[in-house]
Amino acid sequence: MSGHLVRQANVSDSAEIAEMCALLWPDATAEEHRTEIEEFLETQICGGLPFTIFVSCDEEGRLTGFLQVDLRSHADGCHPSHPVGFIEGWYVREDHRRRGIGTAMMRAAEDWARSLGCREMASDTWIDERNSLEAHQALGFEVVDRCIHFRKSL
Repeated sequence: MSGHLVRQANVSDSAEIAEMCALLWPDATAEEHRTEIEEFLETQICGGLPFTIFVSCDEEGRLTGFLQVDLRSHADGCHPSHPVGFIEGWYVREDHRRRGIGTAMMRAAEDWARSLGCREMASDTWIDERNSLEAHQALGFEVVDRCIHFRKSL
């Protein structure tokens, strides 16, 4: 991971983070993501609980990845007596993958969660998202549940 720095994001990073969010979650535009990210970074709160974004930067200061983490009162498969750090989003630009950037951001998120009293981290992904599953497992996450959600119009 030489040449990359991991740090907490600033509001000034919002546009670059939003571009990556639009790649990870294409159902919203970069502009829609930017508006939400700016609010989160200004308040450091999401749903009334602590929230932050970690970013990785290359030698020129360009963002190469982000990891959104917040605090939750509970998460599937985690002990209910303690808050849980929850990974809301995790993305590394394709041309920077497999260099330890995702791992470094995850370690920063784990330290952040520990500082808030967490003893566990949780995350989720789509059932068919093989790359995400493998990345999580490589960092020590274990699958605790699989679920298919249904809906029906009436």
